[in-house]
Formats: sequence, C-alpha cells, structure tokens
Amino acid sequence: MKTKSKVWLGVGAFVVVGTSAAGGAALLAGGNAAGPQAQIVPATDQAGMAAAATIVAQHADHGKDAGEGGETKDLANLPPDLAFAVRIALLRGHLTIGDELVRQQQWNAALPHFLHPTEEIYGDIKDQLADYNVPPFNASLKALAAVVKAKKSNGYAQALKSVNDALAAADAGLRAKQANWPGFAVEAAIETLKAAANEYQQAIVGGRIAKPVEYQDARGFIWQADSMIASVATELRKTDGAALSEMIAGLMELKKAFPSPMPPRAPVKDHAAVLALVSRIELTAGKLM
Repeated sequence: MKTKSKVWLGVGAFVVVGTSAAGGAALLAGGNAAGPQAQIVPATDQAGMAAAATIVAQHADHGKDAGEGGETKDLANLPPDLAFAVRIALLRGHLTIGDELVRQQQWNAALPHFLHPTEEIYGDIKDQLADYNVPPFNASLKALAAVVKAKKSNGYAQALKSVNDALAAADAGLRAKQANWPGFAVEAAIETLKAAANEYQQAIVGGRIAKPVEYQDARGFIWQADSMIASVATELRKTDGAALSEMIAGLMELKKAFPSPMPPRAPVKDHAAVLALVSRIELTAGKLM
C-alpha cells in the first residue's frame, strides 16, 4: 500500500533526490560504489594523520547521538515497511562512505562507518528481519568491521559481500510487499535525505566542518538515496520526465556540498543553503509520488 510522506518546507525542508547516471540497481543495493572514485591518497602526511585521528576520536562521542536518539530517532512513527526500508538505506549509506574511504586506503577514517551499522541500526531492525525473509547478519557486520580495523585488504571484498547478500534479501522482501515500488522508493529516499540533512547540520560548528564523521555520514546517505532513485528512474521518467530531470539537476547541485569523502575545512555550502536546495527538490518530487 502506498503511503504519502509529509512535505516539509522552509527551515525544516527535506527532499527526495534525483537519479545518478548509473541506473538499474536495486533499491537498497549498489550503494558501495555509488560515489565517484577519487584518487587514492593515503593519509600518511601530517595533516592526513591528524584528520584520521580526529575521526577516530570523534567516533567515541558519536554514539551519544546514535540509534533511537540520533539518526533513526524520527523513524518510529513511520509505517513499518517504510521505517525498515529507511534503516536499511542508512545502513547502506554507512557502507557507501566506508567503502569510498577504504578505496582511498583511509582505513582509520573508514572504520567508524563500518561500526555504526551494528552500533546504531541493527538493534532496531533485528526483530523485523524474519518479516522480510532476511537472515540475521549481525555477525557478518562485525566480521566486516574487524577486517577494516585490521586493514586486511585481502579479506575485505568477501566480508563486504556477506553483508550485501543479506541486504539483497531485504531488497526482495521489501519489494514483495509493495504495490507501488517506485513511489515507495521515493518515500524511502526522502526519509534518507532527512537523516543526511541532520547529519550535515551536526557536522558544522563555528562555520567549519568540525565533525568529519557527520559530514561523511551525510555524504553516504545522499549517495545512497541517489542510488535508490536511480533504481526506479525508468518508471519515474514515464510518470513525469521533466520532474525527474529537475530532481537530477538539484541533486547534482546538492552533491557539491560534499566534494570528497574527506571533508574540506570550510563548508562548500552552509546548512541553510543545503536546506534550500532540498526544499526545491522535494517540491519537484511531489510530482512523482
């Protein structure tokens, strides 16, 4: 059954994002390679080591805002299917940014994003896994985090595949329950962008990006939402091609706030500018739901 998301405007605006150039992925799959592959620059210089140390230190405090008190706190009142889909999307978003950082050999910076799924999300979905024919995968999440912590590049791909296999089952279980899959994908992407906007707001302190982990979470969530829309772009284009193209353009502009996995010192766009962009895209998205 299709549900309608509320439209949030003004200061509290949130949005669905447009499709990327690569389409055809499953709703919750494909996020790990969603971002552009940046040049591999290991954090071996003084500035890079300092940045990595900052991220590791920040992770100790990140849990205070995690789970039901943080990025998933606004999901409790959503319909069960939608809440489950968004939590899976957020989990995918963490893996997306984590994978980007691993591909750049930024193992220390990547580690928090492989810990967050277990620390912040899995506890909220474990009791619903059977409803979607998803096997328990907490052990796979922990094994993947252990590989990243040990910087074992030779075991990384297999550990990641084990998690992705479980998420593929979630894709299938969710899709089987939806009469309007494209509309459901749009709704889930909207909620994922809400979490991204919240994370970005937390990342900026005193006019600079003081919390790299939150910046990276926001980037991962945005890239994941983009992948979700890409997976249903063909159907959405049949509904309103002009609206879809407008969403794509808006998303491209939104992504400029996140130029790389490791954040710039000063925001490219402040939080108000990001909210203005997502508000405009959300209005356009209403034509596709």
